[in-house]
Amino acid sequence: MKSKGNTKLNLTPCERKNLRSHKVKVSDILYFSVDELEVLLDASTERAREIHALANFQSIHSIGIRFAKELIFLGYYAIEELKEKDPALLTEEYERKKGYWIDSCVEDQFRLVTHVADTGDLSKNWWDFTKERKEYRSQKGYPSDRPKISWYEVTQV
Repeated sequence: MKSKGNTKLNLTPCERKNLRSHKVKVSDILYFSVDELEVLLDASTERAREIHALANFQSIHSIGIRFAKELIFLGYYAIEELKEKDPALLTEEYERKKGYWIDSCVEDQFRLVTHVADTGDLSKNWWDFTKERKEYRSQKGYPSDRPKISWYEVTQV
């Protein structure tokens, strides 16, 4: 997958300098393996892996750096790792790990990334999955152990 032009990777000034010295554009990060990025960026394996993952997830239209970071938070580093994953279960796992329930649009993003992983279809945006999520949640609801505090209560603290 090709990285989109506005991909954000939170590169350090040193990492940017290293890319420039190798004449590599940020938009070309996905053309390199993690091992190659280690050398190009003069970074640890973990940092190179994170940067590659951020670029990989943001290659999906309407997925930004914030959600890409959350996928890494859950332990995913490539779109392919989300193949055959249940987006509702991913949402519920994410909420348990965070300790609060999230804005519903985040579940729509889980639905988008799992759709892309399963089909390779990059033509949709996360909001194309709102109806699907609403239908699913009206039928299945949420688990009884869903956190009681909401994301907006946490962000106000």
